[in-house]
Amino acid sequence: MKTQSKLKELPLPSFYKPANASAYAYGPNALALQAEAHTWRGAHGLSAAATDSFNLHLLLIDVQKDFCFPEGSLYVGGRSGRGAIDDSRRIAEFIYKNLGALTNVTTTLDTHFAYQIFFPSFWVDQNDQPLTAYREVTREQIERGLVRPNPAMAKWLCGGNYPWLLKQVKYYCEELERAGKYTLYLWPPHCLLGGDGHAIAGVVQEARLFHSFARGAQSWAEVKGGNPLTENYSVLRPEVLTRHDGQPLAQRNTQFIKTLLTADAVVIAGQAASHCVKSSIDDLLGEILAQDAALARKVYLLTDCMSSVTVPDGKGGFAADFTPQTEAALKRFADAGMHLVKSTDPLASWPDLRIA
Repeated sequence: MKTQSKLKELPLPSFYKPANASAYAYGPNALALQAEAHTWRGAHGLSAAATDSFNLHLLLIDVQKDFCFPEGSLYVGGRSGRGAIDDSRRIAEFIYKNLGALTNVTTTLDTHFAYQIFFPSFWVDQNDQPLTAYREVTREQIERGLVRPNPAMAKWLCGGNYPWLLKQVKYYCEELERAGKYTLYLWPPHCLLGGDGHAIAGVVQEARLFHSFARGAQSWAEVKGGNPLTENYSVLRPEVLTRHDGQPLAQRNTQFIKTLLTADAVVIAGQAASHCVKSSIDDLLGEILAQDAALARKVYLLTDCMSSVTVPDGKGGFAADFTPQTEAALKRFADAGMHLVKSTDPLASWPDLRIA
């Protein structure tokens, strides 16, 4: 079997249907994919990923149904309205075309339960009514008695110690506001473990499994977001690490940080560009700057494979549009040395990429 050049773009496999990127119910047949991948490997001279001398790691952030389809509870439509749908299609095609060069593909999984600090269910107002989504909660609102944690949670969350819980949420909001990254924002329930919306978009799941079977690489996944007392936009760490009493609340994902920093190149895409993608890249850049600023040059951001959160107002405009935050963040990442590329750009044209 003759091994093909790692940089040679491969054709799209015949089973791939671009229209499946917009099909919420679509899911691949893993056993059929395994058979297809075996044939594909021989036809295109693909070697095992373990033999790669250059470790090119693709990180796909939260490409899950709740974010990737209008049927999901938190669809990332971007300004075009087709944001995540088109992103998923381009992600899948990027994987297929560069199957021989991609050593590892890791998918993060935003993973939540019914009560999370960023869900309306976690809070009640001064009349003990649940809050609504798409609003902020601040320490000042808690201090004034306008909002408070749902007392029904106290038994299982903190042994019934409601005063402790009240202190903790005040501290949490204060820490968020002090850091200046986010104010606590309430989202609709999404990516609930066990629900359809938690699953990876079918067209991306199909591509990542095909890569695994064709290259003999594990279908890596990183789970985040299960701690009810903190947000976890970034895959590398939660937003707040400590409790009000000084005890640890959560911890950095040190093993995965090491995985990314030791790769020869990291390619990042997924949802949403304005939140979980931005936060993950921010934290990765922080780790890079703490070690060696030059490492930023080995990070590539697929700008056409990520979209920003927008909230339509029903009148043709947006009640909220986080696109400017994304644009500012991408400029900051590029200024730090990271590369802004498109999925359709041949790998051979990517700056600083030295795949043999």
